[in-house]
Order: sequence, then structure tokens, then C-alpha cells
Amino acid sequence: MKAYFIQSGSEETTLELREVPRPEAGPGQVLVRVRAASLNRGEFLRAHGLTKPGAAKPAGSDGAGEVEGTGERVMGRLPGAFAEYALMDRYDLIPVPSSLSWEDAAAVPITFMVVHDMLVGQGGLKAGEWLLVTGVSSGVGVAALRAAKALGAKVIGTSGSNEKLEKLRQLGLDMAIQTRKPDFHDAVMEATGGKGVDLVVNNVGGTVFAECIRCLGFQGRLATVGYLDGSMKSEIDLDALHSKRLKLFGVSNKLRNGPQRAVTVQGFIRDFLPLFASGKLKPLIDKVYDFKDLPEAKARMEADAQVGKLVVRI
Repeated sequence: MKAYFIQSGSEETTLELREVPRPEAGPGQVLVRVRAASLNRGEFLRAHGLTKPGAAKPAGSDGAGEVEGTGERVMGRLPGAFAEYALMDRYDLIPVPSSLSWEDAAAVPITFMVVHDMLVGQGGLKAGEWLLVTGVSSGVGVAALRAAKALGAKVIGTSGSNEKLEKLRQLGLDMAIQTRKPDFHDAVMEATGGKGVDLVVNNVGGTVFAECIRCLGFQGRLATVGYLDGSMKSEIDLDALHSKRLKLFGVSNKLRNGPQRAVTVQGFIRDFLPLFASGKLKPLIDKVYDFKDLPEAKARMEADAQVGKLVVRI
């Protein structure tokens, strides 16, 4: 079968298309005939550090396809997804609603499970509350916007591109702030009547972390999920943390085992899957590429040109 491999160098990640044997399912696994897979920034951008230097490894982390032997339509975490076949742990298996195409299904799993973890699992976002998303045009940012609106929350988003913000206004973004700098506190306070937001999703990283703290209201929560700026450090205002009873948490599957991931999978199936099945919640796909054009999709992600998810049809 054909499969892409990814390798991390000193400055960038590179892709190589190889001919390799079809994998065989072990205990607790199923073999998936992959129909579509989506790009996730953490794997493809060197600064995110998820692809370590060393030998090349199978590329891709989530997708959708048919279980070999049964034909069941599934989506989920799928290591090596940029291939004709890949193995999925049963812990990660999610049924695909009939309303979703293969491309839609491939754009859902990791992004929206991360969003469920942030907004519902740890963030406790409720209808009527305010959510601030830095870097709102990213894959996770757009998914957070769509899920928050489905939950009845109000959303403020930042982006350096006014063109991207205009697209997201059409998806329900309540307030758009064009900036890449930590200078959005005053606008956030004005929008929220001086109270601050209830939850922040920080896709940008350390350069805006302190500003995010400033924007939080009493008992506010802050989710750290991405590092678009490559900055991994910031100061913490301990007085604000203490007096406003803030909750700061990270969102990552990097160190979680199968049973721990399964908690989020089951939460997603319970809370979000019915919304996808009904059409109330849907991923935003920026562009769909053919399998042979994965390097082109990677280049678009590296250029930060997309709004929403990039998907490869296999």
C-alpha cells in the first residue's frame, strides 16, 4: 500500500511517499480502509515539537474510513492516517453519522475532541457565557467557535487577518478583534460589560498568555492548547489567579493512555455526536486535496493560509 512518512529536521518537517506492507490488526485494534484524513498543525509544524528528530514515522493522526471485514463507517484518532490502510485502537473508534461525508468525518475527530475537552470536559462552558479564542481562524479555533455557538455561548475571536475574521462572522462570531499582539483586553472588557470572559482558548501561546489572564472574569478558566507564536513561556499574575479564583489547564493527548483518551471519546459521543448527526454542528473545511497533493496541503498550513481544516481524500 502507499503511505506517507514524516521526518523532522533541524528547521522543518518533510514528507516522503513510500510503498509499505499493509498493517495487521493486533488485540484491541481494527484495520481501517482510510477514505479521508485531516492535517493537524502540531504534527506538521516543527516548532510544535510533536514530530521528534530521528527516523521518519508514518504521517497523519486522525481520519475516517471503513473497518476492513465489516464495512462499518468510523472516524477517530488514527496514527498513520495518510495511507491507504491504518490501525485504529477500539478505544478511539467513533461511528460516522450518515449525514457526514468522508471529508467531513475526517475533519472532526481530534479537533473536536480537543474542543470537547476544553469547552465541556474541563472548561464547563454554559449557554450565555463568554468565550475568547485567540487565533480563532485555526482548525481548533474554528471548531471551538462552532461548538460554543451550538452550546449557546457568545464568542470573541482574535486573528491577524481581517479577511479570515469576516468569514468567521458569517459563522456566528460575536466580536472580531484584528490583532496578533497582546492588546485586546480593553475591547474584551467593553464587549462583556467590564466583567471579562468566562473561558479562554489560547491557540497562540506565551506572547498573549498574560493578556488572556487579564481578560478573565471571576472564576474564569483558561485552556492552553497551541503555540502559533512558538513561545512556551510567560509570567503568571498570581494575584489575579488567587483573587479571581481562576482555573488554568492544559489540553493535550501527548501523555494520555488509551483508557484516558476513551473518557474524552465517550464524552464526545455523548455530547457532540448527536449535534453532528442532526446538522447543528459541522466542521469547516478550508480545502480538500487529493492524496498525491498532501505536500501542497502541508505548505498551505505552514503558510497559515487556511480558515478551518485541510483534508486529504484517499
